Amino acid sequence: MRKQIVAGNWKMNKNVQESTELASEIVEKVKGLDLGNTRVIVTPTFVNISEVVKVTKGSAVEVAAQNMHQAKSGAFTGEISGEMLTSLGLKTVILGHSERREYFGETDAILAQKVDAALANGLEIVFCFGEVLAERKADKHFDVVESQIKNALFHLDAAAWKNIVLAYEPVWAIGTGETASPEQAQEMHAFIRKIVADKYNAEVANNVSILYGGSVNPGNAKEIFSKEDVDGGLIGGAALNSDNFLALIKSF
Repeated sequence: MRKQIVAGNWKMNKNVQESTELASEIVEKVKGLDLGNTRVIVTPTFVNISEVVKVTKGSAVEVAAQNMHQAKSGAFTGEISGEMLTSLGLKTVILGHSERREYFGETDAILAQKVDAALANGLEIVFCFGEVLAERKADKHFDVVESQIKNALFHLDAAAWKNIVLAYEPVWAIGTGETASPEQAQEMHAFIRKIVADKYNAEVANNVSILYGGSVNPGNAKEIFSKEDVDGGLIGGAALNSDNFLALIKSF
C-alpha cells in the first residue's frame, strides 16, 4: 500500500528561531493524531536543518532538504552535497521544483544527474515536475509532464523506484491562488501513473506515491486528497502555519 504524504516546503522562509518554533508546534500537534499510513515531512532552508532535526528527533515528523548538488564535493560555492544531507540524518530531498528550474536553470539533464547522486547517497527523492500556464492553454501539459519524467527518471531501473516520490505541480497554480480542480489533478495523476506503468510495470506504478503541489489549503485539501491517484501534497504557503498544516494532515 503506497504511503500518503503531506510535505511542507518552507522555501526561503523562517529564520532559525521561527523554524524551530514552527517545527515544535507541528511535532506537538501531530502527537495526538493516529497517522496510520500518512507521512509528515517538513523542509526548512539549509541553514536551519540541523536545529529542526533536533526538535523533531523521536517524533513522527520527518525532515527533508529542498535541493542538493549533483557533485560529491568540490569548488561549488554555496552548494550542498548528498553526503552533507545524510550526515545530518536526512533521508529525503526535493529535486526539480519549478522554482529551481525557472530561477536557477535546472534542466532535465542536470536533474537526471542529481537523481543519480541522491540515490547513490541512499536518499529518497521527491521529484517535481509540471507545466506552465501557456503549456496548459496550448494543450501540451501531458506532453510536458511526460517529457520531464522521462528525461530525468526513466533511465532508472525498476528497483530504484522504491526511493522515488512524484510531485505534480502545475506551475500556474503555485502561489497564485489558482488551483487545478480535483478532477484536473486526478486526470493528470492517473496519466502519470499510466506512463510509469507503461515504462516499468503496474506494481511499480501502483506503489509510487504521487503528490499534488499547487496552492493546496485547508479548504480544498480533503477533496483533492480524496481522488484515487492523489496521494497527498507538496505544500507551500499553507505549510508555514502549524494550524493550517495540521488541517492538511487531518484531511486524510
